[in-house]
Amino acid sequence: MKFFIDTANLEQIREAQDLGILDGVTTNPSLMAKEGVSGKQAIQQHYKTICDIVDGDISAEVLSTTYEEMIKEGEELAALHSNIVVKIPMIKDGVKALKYFSDRGIKTNCTLIFSAGQALLAAKAGATYVSPFLGRLDDISTDGLNLIDEIRSIYDNYLYETEILAASIRNPMHIINCAKIGADVITSPLSSILSLLKHPLTDLGLAQFVADAKKMG
Repeated sequence: MKFFIDTANLEQIREAQDLGILDGVTTNPSLMAKEGVSGKQAIQQHYKTICDIVDGDISAEVLSTTYEEMIKEGEELAALHSNIVVKIPMIKDGVKALKYFSDRGIKTNCTLIFSAGQALLAAKAGATYVSPFLGRLDDISTDGLNLIDEIRSIYDNYLYETEILAASIRNPMHIINCAKIGADVITSPLSSILSLLKHPLTDLGLAQFVADAKKMG
């Protein structure tokens, strides 16, 4: 399973990269705004900087909602760097845009997926990734992990090459359960990834080893 970090924070991206387990980055307008990045040129430069840090797929989201505007904006984003994946919303014009980019060999990430039907349409249109938002489904008392399971079954039935990119990860158990189900990728805040490192017995065991080593020496 690939690990992506869901942020526009360069310091966190560098930390994840230094850890040695980072495969890519996802961003969105809200994450850019959180880092104080605004304006077309500033956003594009920020994407270039991320691509310089991480040798992997970097999802860059279009801000448009019409077919023509998404095509124009997506082509500009794809031209920034070979690692850019154009992030397209799951709307009617978005599905058309997925097909346009797929026919031209441009990678895409269909975002805001909340049903198996949406994921099926995105795969039919040739999306490279689909991003089901499991945490947001959990927030409205719906089983987000069940959606991941449904999409996995559908894609396996018909051998779709579209990768399941589990998004809206809220905790380390989301990551573990996605791995059990067979999600191809998770995108997560750095904090959830780092939480996988932690176990009280590891801390106790290490403390005992250190104490015993001191006695020996």
